[in-house]
Amino acid sequence: MHKSRGFTLIELLVVIAIIALLMSILMPALARVKQQAKTMACLANLKQWNLYFAMYTEDYDGKFQAGVGGGHTNHWGNALRSYYKNDHKIRLCPTATKPIIDENGNQSPQFNVFSAWGRFWGEGYAPEGDWGSYGINGWVENPPPSYTTVYENFETVNNWRTPNVNGAGYIPLFMDALRFNIFPRDTDNPPETEDMAWQGMQHIRRICLNRHDGFTNMAFLDWSVRKVGLKEMWTLRWHRAYNQSGPWTMGGGVQSSDWPVWMRNFKDY
Repeated sequence: MHKSRGFTLIELLVVIAIIALLMSILMPALARVKQQAKTMACLANLKQWNLYFAMYTEDYDGKFQAGVGGGHTNHWGNALRSYYKNDHKIRLCPTATKPIIDENGNQSPQFNVFSAWGRFWGEGYAPEGDWGSYGINGWVENPPPSYTTVYENFETVNNWRTPNVNGAGYIPLFMDALRFNIFPRDTDNPPETEDMAWQGMQHIRRICLNRHDGFTNMAFLDWSVRKVGLKEMWTLRWHRAYNQSGPWTMGGGVQSSDWPVWMRNFKDY
């Protein structure tokens, strides 16, 4: 009988090297698949939110919630609570599930594009607090006539108030965001770095988030959902007086070199 021969050290090293090479090839591919799965799950969440908003507007004479007054009782998170059954997970993009404030009220020292807003407590919030990583286009909401401006003097005469408008497929409703509501203007500048989305009062920065490989996910007033290029956001019709050929669009003369370095390789619009 012949004795079975084991692997030599060199043969073992060759096998290990081959495995390492295969892993180096497969891991990026697996990471991409995982990221794509999160993007698809996020889009599915937004489709569900379109259903909730459609149900709400059908129940309230074709109008959206006020978005102001009564503490936070008229914000979407509370106004639509009976529709989404207080399911905290449906308020979260799968890429951004950890709120900046924990259940004990302790705030994380780091806040980046993969953070969730909240937790918030008080009037209009759930007892355990509310948190999420989506936000509403504040210009679609329906404040009472007494509110001629809201927040940083945003004029409510420009609000859509209803989904029953022309060009609804170009009007953002709900999206990836670092705050529960945002009011973009065509003069808002992009964030200088990828993690500066929250700084300053230019609201479009709060949704200029590279969560989905150069894109963000959005729901629109025609109840559609899709990926939107980060630069494309400046070309959408956020409110009634919004200039879709503003200074950060190709129609307004922006050059690729005008964008912050981290955004220059993204598609131009």
